Amino acid sequence: MKTLLLMRHAKSSWKDTELADHERPLKKRGHKDAYSIAKVLKKKELIPEYIMTSSAVRSVETANDLVEKLEYKGEISVLDVLYMAEPRTYIEKIQSVPNDVNRLLVVGHNPGLESLVQVLGDKIDSMPTGGLAVIILPVQSWEELTLETEGELSRLWRPEELKK
Repeated sequence: MKTLLLMRHAKSSWKDTELADHERPLKKRGHKDAYSIAKVLKKKELIPEYIMTSSAVRSVETANDLVEKLEYKGEISVLDVLYMAEPRTYIEKIQSVPNDVNRLLVVGHNPGLESLVQVLGDKIDSMPTGGLAVIILPVQSWEELTLETEGELSRLWRPEELKK
């Protein structure tokens, strides 16, 4: 069994209208939300062994906030192809993860990330900014993962729920 953590980048800023979408940074609230998710990961003992993120500034900043709070020392793979990727692209990249990794975190974007949660999980749910889905996969190696794999969406955390 493998555990896939799928996180939509935290809340980004639209303040600078001259910036290309790929270059938009996180808002202050986005940083706070990422730190809240990191606390949950630590408390629930779901610290990833490997992190993959889109190359968009807001995704990289989300991943970096998690790394900082988790004191993560592992590898972070920043991939251009995950920017606005479709589920098939996420799957292809996940299949290349070393098999000694049992808990993988992927930081990405909607609509592709939300679609991936719905395809792999056993429930249909929305992925707000900063949301984190935990999917338990019935595979022994990442290479076995396909769009037909039926996993279990064991938990979905939304930043607004953590503020209560």
